[in-house]
Amino acid sequence: MPPGSDRLADTVLMVRPVDFRYNDETGVDNEFQRPPRMSTPELTARVLEEFEGMVRVLRGEGVDVLVLEKNRGLGIETPDAVFPNNWFSTEHDGTLIFYPMLAENRRAEKRVVDVEELLVRHGYRVRNLLNIGYYRRSQPALEGTGSMVIDHDNEIVYAAESLRCDREQFANFVQARRYREGVLFRTAGSSGNPIYHTNVMMSIGDRFALVCADCIVDPLEREDVRARLRATHHVVEISMEQMERSFCGNILQVRDRRGQAVIVMSRTAHDGFTSEQREELARFGRLAPVDIPTIEEVGGGSARCMMAEVFLPRMVTA
Repeated sequence: MPPGSDRLADTVLMVRPVDFRYNDETGVDNEFQRPPRMSTPELTARVLEEFEGMVRVLRGEGVDVLVLEKNRGLGIETPDAVFPNNWFSTEHDGTLIFYPMLAENRRAEKRVVDVEELLVRHGYRVRNLLNIGYYRRSQPALEGTGSMVIDHDNEIVYAAESLRCDREQFANFVQARRYREGVLFRTAGSSGNPIYHTNVMMSIGDRFALVCADCIVDPLEREDVRARLRATHHVVEISMEQMERSFCGNILQVRDRRGQAVIVMSRTAHDGFTSEQREELARFGRLAPVDIPTIEEVGGGSARCMMAEVFLPRMVTA
């Protein structure tokens, strides 16, 4: 097994996007979203097709995929449910973590019982449930592994401060999970506004890190992030244009059942990388592009956003 691959997930959880549509609430700060140029039935059909295609590619690469279906009994529309990594994550010690969301219509995505039951049904052990923040409808946001990018090997959490990544909530998470260090920095896209989620400008694997350092506003913070990443990883830098137009920052390294690394990205991101960058990334895993252009354009998120990594330990059977 390649070095560090035990810290990569071999299973991801995805949510079928049956209610998918343009979300006006999240469009306030997500500049990657675009209103659809098609009818609602066509949008739904196309997005479901893209979702199924991505699941097929992942399973074909030997990555296990759990699909959380819509809870029809709720009777609530969840237009961004296809991006589950924002409201929950899992840890190697068996902890299932839930996060406070910024948009009110995204809070209905937090299906604590449903996701726990799905994980347990597939043989994963949940030892603890942890809610970041407090149980109120409105509180400062911290949107999971969208807001934070975690270097699991070195126990460092990176985050770009934004409406979806509150400074105090971030410190609360780092302390609650006893990570060695939290690195918070300020960003701005080409419009001058903060990048809405850290995972569109940064990705950390077991031996490589990818970052759009140009969007980190403060020169000292920029060089600090670069230095930290270079100390332990091979760093691939992408441009502002690659981040904003091609979702090149929104990629995820996972592993297949044999322990081999796979780097999942959208076709848009794959084609947005230079040939040299693709060669660099291929040193750290097979590149697995997926075709999700409608989800990217209307939802404002890409391949990494659609996958919640499952790090939970397996149940021991007699």
